[in-house]
Amino acid sequence: MAAGGGTKAVVAALVGNSLIAVAKFIGFLLTRSSAMLAEAIHSVADASNQALLLLGKKSAKKVADSEHQFGYGRERYFWSFVVALILFALGSAYALYEGVEKILHPHEIERVGIALAILGAGIIIEGFTLWTAVKESLPLKGSMTWWQFIRRSRTPELPVVLLEDLGAQLGLITAFLAIIMAKVTGNAVWDGIGTLAIGILLGIIAVILIIEMRSLLIGEGADIDEMKAIRSAISDHNQVTSLIHLRTQYLGPEDLLVAAKVAFDETLTVEQLADAIDSVEVAVREQVAHARPMYIEPDLRHSVS
Repeated sequence: MAAGGGTKAVVAALVGNSLIAVAKFIGFLLTRSSAMLAEAIHSVADASNQALLLLGKKSAKKVADSEHQFGYGRERYFWSFVVALILFALGSAYALYEGVEKILHPHEIERVGIALAILGAGIIIEGFTLWTAVKESLPLKGSMTWWQFIRRSRTPELPVVLLEDLGAQLGLITAFLAIIMAKVTGNAVWDGIGTLAIGILLGIIAVILIIEMRSLLIGEGADIDEMKAIRSAISDHNQVTSLIHLRTQYLGPEDLLVAAKVAFDETLTVEQLADAIDSVEVAVREQVAHARPMYIEPDLRHSVS
């Protein structure tokens, strides 16, 4: 779950949302539909977000220095958190405002056919970007449900892109239906209702992302399966008598900090103890490859931990 990935999905979403944003703005200028404008702003926010995700991945590769001795892996968590805030502020808040405004002051939609054609094309393009994100996520998702994957993934880009693309697809469908209802009923209030619904949808997605990215930014430990594997690798070592305690924290999607206090065979010499510690580290990384850096402290079982 901590493996890298997601770049292809992010790039596909960036290209797709940029194209869709241009088409939607043209559609708004021709139709004056508030739902179309809300969707255009939504696509601009999404494209900006994907650019920030790519920036975060690039920044995370900077070499560790004296000020950031564990590296810059959490840059990816920080920029993903910023993305969630932008989606909420620029996407949801604006759509909510525009929806209420158009419900209170509705106006007739012009050139409905053009609006529907643009939204239809957007649904197709967004469907491709969503499928790309799904394909990239499947190897990391494993047997988990999609909700579990979003909640447990330590790779921030994929859950962000998945939820963004899902929200964009649902938003496009909502705008499409709202414009049809406005045309069929002759009541432009439906355009405002659709815009309001898009704002609520984006708000829900943004809140989910804010909660998840905040948790990653503060620092999450290894998941249940990883903790079990690490404990087993240490406890089953033939020179370990017991594992006193274990602490883990993700410094970035590919770097899991492992700190353990371990009771070793008391008959070991200093040299043998050093070799045993090295052997334990190798055993742990055989089970959890991204367990680095690692600090194993030898101690006695009865000592205060």
